[in-house]
Amino acid sequence: SDRIAVMNLGVVEQIGTPTEIYDQPRTVFVAGFIGQANLWPATLVTQGRDGATVEALGTKVEARAFEALDGPVTLMVRPERIRVCAAADDAPTPCVRLTVTDLVFQGPVVRLAAVAPDGTEIVAHVGPDQDLPLLRPGDEVWCGWEPTAASVLPGVTELAPQRSPDDIERVFS
Repeated sequence: SDRIAVMNLGVVEQIGTPTEIYDQPRTVFVAGFIGQANLWPATLVTQGRDGATVEALGTKVEARAFEALDGPVTLMVRPERIRVCAAADDAPTPCVRLTVTDLVFQGPVVRLAAVAPDGTEIVAHVGPDQDLPLLRPGDEVWCGWEPTAASVLPGVTELAPQRSPDDIERVFS
């Protein structure tokens, strides 16, 4: 199909090509539904024509924003877009210190799970292009990503909007 629709409890969340939906999700639900995503609560600092600045993970982060934002927001970064480094000087900005909690070999990538000092969980897919020493749980690493790898989405990090039983009954009747 050239275009797909992502629905949540009978409500269309987004229509677009598979690439648009994966790379430019418009809602937290779509970001979590299509592929893996790191979804972190954030506070909007400023918004310009091409993006936004938010506070998340204990630092200020520049990211893409696809619509006007107001109220609570979520920062989204796909695991394959995160660069993991052994030293802070090697990581792109923003630079976040992490403690490795789990490593899973998945063929061409290693799924690295880690936690930031504030307890925020982060998942990164570490490919062969990321020259890292052998890592173990408990090791300290640094991560970062390019501003174009991050998106600011409206709303909080819930995968489904809150709906009343009456709303659900109307959708399915």
